[in-house]
Amino acid sequence: MKPQNLTGVSEFLLLGLSEDPERQPLLFGLFLSMYLITVTGNLLIILAVTSDSHLHTPTYFFLSNLSLADIGFISTTVPKMLVNIKTQSKSIKYEGCLTQVSFFYLFGCLDNVLFATMAYDRFMAICHPLHYTVIMNPHLCGFLVLVSFFISLLESQLQLSMVLSLTFCTAVKIPHFFCDIPQLFNLACSDTSTNTILLYCFGAIFAGVPVTGILFSYTRIVSSILRVSSVGGKYKAFSTCGSHPSVVCLFYGTSLGAYLSSAVSSSARKGAVASVMYTVVTPMLNPFIYSLRNRDIKRALQRIL
Repeated sequence: MKPQNLTGVSEFLLLGLSEDPERQPLLFGLFLSMYLITVTGNLLIILAVTSDSHLHTPTYFFLSNLSLADIGFISTTVPKMLVNIKTQSKSIKYEGCLTQVSFFYLFGCLDNVLFATMAYDRFMAICHPLHYTVIMNPHLCGFLVLVSFFISLLESQLQLSMVLSLTFCTAVKIPHFFCDIPQLFNLACSDTSTNTILLYCFGAIFAGVPVTGILFSYTRIVSSILRVSSVGGKYKAFSTCGSHPSVVCLFYGTSLGAYLSSAVSSSARKGAVASVMYTVVTPMLNPFIYSLRNRDIKRALQRIL
């Protein structure tokens, strides 16, 4: 068939995690529960930080922005999947797919950059405690969040431009529960070799640079803590930054696991199942990790509840 411009394609088909009709009610209930838990948990974190004056610090300011990004990240994919299951429809409009791609990479990259920003905040607090309040002032914190947003916006638009350049021959059936760019590359009729190279380059830049910053910050943090003579001082220093490494390892570990799963397995459906870990499970667990290991957050939440 003669290749057709992407602008002529009116809709795509999202095949989801399973096509078995008997599993649809179970999937609907499971993902609805996880979505509500994620939104409620992250909203409680934001409410606790904004309502308690003791939490008006750079650390909790970045945490509230991370919670906001997590709400946006999961809201990009799960609600559409729930609607499709409930209406027994697999379609997503062309414009909807483009919107999903744009916001997915916007909030995903925002998570990446905010992780690096939070690592820098912990580095300043532990390695330069005397200058911390002067350096990490409200103006710098707001500037860092604003820069993080514009970096994420740049990446999302670059990813979107690659999708806009694709052409397709037939109806596009995506073996996923959201518009995943690698799957779109596999289903396109046009040559995607250049786009694939660009995809890896963007990943190396927009994910690799924050990871490098996180590793550098925690290398310096650990080195600084080990020089503390007292055991109590070491424990206190480690406890102040224990939650953040846990969340970072969870996010990047599940992302890497999903990538390796899709690369090793020939089944695209298995890759979709693996991607649930970083797109749904990680945003759901983040509030629990930060609240369970943090007395200040727990006190603020108790006051609210």
